[in-house]
Amino acid sequence: MTTLTRKQREVRDREAQILEVARNMLLEQGYHGLSMDRIAEALEYSKGTMYQHFSCKEEIILALVNASLTDRLVIFRKAASYPSRPRERIAAVGVGVELFVRLYPHHFKLEQVLRLSSVWEKTSPERRQFMHHCESQCVGCVSGIVRDAIAQGDLTLPEGVTPEQLVFGLWSMSFGAQTILASSTSLVDIGIGDPHRALAQNQARLLDGYGWRPLSSEFDYEALSERIAREYFAKETEQAMKLAQKANRNSA
Repeated sequence: MTTLTRKQREVRDREAQILEVARNMLLEQGYHGLSMDRIAEALEYSKGTMYQHFSCKEEIILALVNASLTDRLVIFRKAASYPSRPRERIAAVGVGVELFVRLYPHHFKLEQVLRLSSVWEKTSPERRQFMHHCESQCVGCVSGIVRDAIAQGDLTLPEGVTPEQLVFGLWSMSFGAQTILASSTSLVDIGIGDPHRALAQNQARLLDGYGWRPLSSEFDYEALSERIAREYFAKETEQAMKLAQKANRNSA
């Protein structure tokens, strides 16, 4: 394990402070309310100090997204290692995604801002590459499960369909759902009382359509997901519950 020098620790701590202030500023006042000058003023840093860490506010947004993507990759790898049949490991990934959303409730709002071309084009190739690396690693975790299912005889993909294409279907459903959740407060009004459950059910139907066994008619995946959250992801579930309780107290 590498020990950081005092100067390296100071740099790390300053960067963490910049990101924390920027996150709150971005969520409260939006992209146009975020500026290097305002962050520097809030932290009582000089502009020179700010630019030693980040070249522009767009770099800060990407750094915020990358920080949570790193933790998402840890969750995905843990989920993919769940000791059971491949489709049950997919269920563990679903639990992991939901926990990630609960642990990082503002991630998808930040990612929506980041993916605007006017923002993305101003970010550095190094940070973009890191984001792509995290995404490809997450896809690799899930496509590896698909390949295990094929090898074990639980799944046969139609001709011309790759494991990555199946994963893209799951990813699209998940990303779309989380994007809607991050921007809509009226789902209950249109009849969607439990969007996370609805997402899990729709993804299960997709996998049933591919004939991935055990089918949802043969196995209680909802009960399995509850057990995975309670036992396998006990630490993450507890952290998410504490975060929700804190948010409720702050809004009371």
